[in-house]
Amino acid sequence: MTFTDKLTRAVQSSGSVLCAGLDPDPDRIPKPLRDQIPDEGRLIFEFCRRVIEAVKPHVCAFKPNLAFFEALGAPGWNALEQVIDSIPSNRVVIADAKRGDIGNTAGKYREAFFDRLGADAITLNPLMGMDTIQPFTHYPDKAVFVLTLTSNEGAADFFKQRIEGGSSLSQYIAGELSRYQVQSAAHLGMVLGATQTTNLQPLLKAHPNAHLLIPGVGTQGGSIPDLEKVLENHKGVPIINSSRSILYAGRDNEDWIRYVTDQAVQLKESLHTISSRYAKKAS
Repeated sequence: MTFTDKLTRAVQSSGSVLCAGLDPDPDRIPKPLRDQIPDEGRLIFEFCRRVIEAVKPHVCAFKPNLAFFEALGAPGWNALEQVIDSIPSNRVVIADAKRGDIGNTAGKYREAFFDRLGADAITLNPLMGMDTIQPFTHYPDKAVFVLTLTSNEGAADFFKQRIEGGSSLSQYIAGELSRYQVQSAAHLGMVLGATQTTNLQPLLKAHPNAHLLIPGVGTQGGSIPDLEKVLENHKGVPIINSSRSILYAGRDNEDWIRYVTDQAVQLKESLHTISSRYAKKAS
């Protein structure tokens, strides 16, 4: 099964393009669970496991953010492996690693995230050059989501800068990804911030078949109606991520998981117009 096959089936079976980001910060995990499980490695696993179980009917993908696991050292990595094992096989797993290196180093990242962890996709930083992506391109069941225009204000420092010929660096990256896709077995997608909708059209035009990982909805304030408009004719499938607004919706309430579930349902419903468009394409 190709990555595109798995993604489109996940969208169809969930009726959703929503992705739940897994950013388990021990200090923000609901107090009732912290009180039960003092060990941080076990705590972040159990927190993520319960979130996965609660929201899996409402999402097409899960995106573990590697920093939150790596910060705990070996217990965090062990928790990450357990978390990924807990994700249903009919949902897409995106390792949010944002790595970017060349040669043997990139190959080792590929071994870690594709071979060892079994992630379906990874996020990569392309600023060292397109050869940083090459080791990840040989696998038709995998995808790479390349940082193309991120949701943070600092995107203006580099991604929005004009280069030779007048296009932005983001537009150049999008065009290169489209060109590289011809010879890549893996799908080459783009990370595009939901807070950047006024700047997305040239990027979608440059890489019209790209699947998209779209952070910035929820806590960062990205507009879903604006996304509906800009994605209206895009051929690739958007995966619209929300992390903190889902994970910590319950704060320190005893029944925190109910709030998590409710927030995922609300976001799924708010994305209905976009999701239904791509669920139909999947069928």
